[in-house]
Amino acid sequence: MTDHPPTAATPFDVPRPAVRPRRLRRTPALRRLVAETRVSGADLVLPMFVKEGLTEPAPVPSMPGVLQHTRDSLRKAAREAVEAGVGGLMLFAVPAQKDAEGSGATDPGGALNTAVADLVAEVGDATTVMADLCLDEFTDHGHCGVLAADGSVDNDATLDRYAAMAVALAEAGTHLVGPSGMMDGQVRAVRTALDAAGHTGVGVLAYAAKYASAFFGPFRDAVDSSLTGDRRTYQMDPANGAEALREVALDVAEGADAVMVKPALSYLDVVRRTADAVDVPVAAYQVSGEYAMVEAAAARGWIERDRAIAETLTSIRRAGASIILTYWAVEAARELS
Repeated sequence: MTDHPPTAATPFDVPRPAVRPRRLRRTPALRRLVAETRVSGADLVLPMFVKEGLTEPAPVPSMPGVLQHTRDSLRKAAREAVEAGVGGLMLFAVPAQKDAEGSGATDPGGALNTAVADLVAEVGDATTVMADLCLDEFTDHGHCGVLAADGSVDNDATLDRYAAMAVALAEAGTHLVGPSGMMDGQVRAVRTALDAAGHTGVGVLAYAAKYASAFFGPFRDAVDSSLTGDRRTYQMDPANGAEALREVALDVAEGADAVMVKPALSYLDVVRRTADAVDVPVAAYQVSGEYAMVEAAAARGWIERDRAIAETLTSIRRAGASIILTYWAVEAARELS
């Protein structure tokens, strides 16, 4: 005897399932109850751009909804992010003047250091103020370090600049610095400089596995990049996964308090492997191109925007990231609350 006799509509003796996973998908409440992965506003970090000399916020053409801020609009946006429940702010600056050494990066009155001080004064410890520690926004050649005579990026000379930049950012009041240039030894140089200057409480969020990605394109609009050529001699080859674990291990050994994989969506396998390999927090950066693709497709009616945003954030969290940098941070935090 079968558990369900055949009928005219089902002339075959098709066995019926004894286990039915669909039972737990029947209602929105059930799906929420059994969800394995949850994203909260506290997991999200909002990247923000401030541009020296602006009198009004300026839209970034390739990133709908993202602005280059004035100092005043930056403070206002920071307050709004805190009220939404965002876990942190990552600050980038666009200076009015650039030079070969990126001297604006270490100027206490420069665009980034004054903006960090503004945010710390505005929001205090209500959120985590982070600053990107790199020279690319400040150099007239657009590379992440100083150049040698042959035009290549001089790794060790760049470490000296990163050390000075770390101290300047710490003195401005940042809670975390984010060395992102992928120079060998950058975390040790930054940690050593911070400690020697008495800033032992300032943390290091290391961009440990940062790939030479096509998805960074719109970001260059956001920071008015001066880059010619590419960064493939120092950022990672997208073909390599095991190498990322080596980079991560080096950064942890050098004193990183947390590590980052960038970009996120094309490297979810690297996020997962990193999370399995380390005992420090793992961040992933949902970069400008990932943001722009969703916004562009949604504007054309090709995908459901809100569902796509939620799905991408959930996938990054599911892969193992406990911190997600995303341009949707404020919107998502409000929705999640």
